[in-house]
Amino acid sequence: MQAALSFYGTAVGKKMVVAVTGLFLFLFLLIHMLGNLQLFAGPEALNHYAAFLHSKPVLVWGFRVLVAGAFALHILATLQLFLQNLGARPVPYRVKRTVEIDYSSRTMIWSGPLVLLFLLYHLLHLTVGSVHPDFSAGDVYRNVVTAFSLWPVAAVYIGANLLLGFHLKHGLWSWFQTLGLAHPRYNRWRNCFAWLLALLLATGNIAMPVAVLAGWVD
Repeated sequence: MQAALSFYGTAVGKKMVVAVTGLFLFLFLLIHMLGNLQLFAGPEALNHYAAFLHSKPVLVWGFRVLVAGAFALHILATLQLFLQNLGARPVPYRVKRTVEIDYSSRTMIWSGPLVLLFLLYHLLHLTVGSVHPDFSAGDVYRNVVTAFSLWPVAAVYIGANLLLGFHLKHGLWSWFQTLGLAHPRYNRWRNCFAWLLALLLATGNIAMPVAVLAGWVD
């Protein structure tokens, strides 16, 4: 334990925690999206999937604890790295030029908090139901369709998932570098791979509110 805490106290240790927890959270989001895409299979399929999860409370709550822990560690380590970087350079550069840094990289520090705010709203909206206009416990399909039928709500979900896609793109890119899997010869493919996975997740999540708004799912 002492060795682990000592390693975490270094910048490399914190970056490793950010990378590992980020990868775990990405896999969770991917599984979550695949489950929710059963919306396109109709109410019986999606509600049956939700009922199956509710029938395994120990498994579900155990997984929720792991996700919450990973999320907390991810935020903590990222915040500590940010403050550490500020401390290393208290006086900003008079002229700052970014080399090989794209939009997703430059927006990481504020896209993370915005995604967190959206997550809290999402939980209150479709899990707890306290901010849902017409929540019906157990009828997940109806809750989703009713929610996304309101274009402001659908717009929030679409915008949040676009932002999440940018956040994940840089996170996946950095994951390879932190774990020592980067090489100049393969950076182009690493960039393509990061974009592909980020677009896959963002597109899958955005497809649901778009389908409801378009009337493909009702």
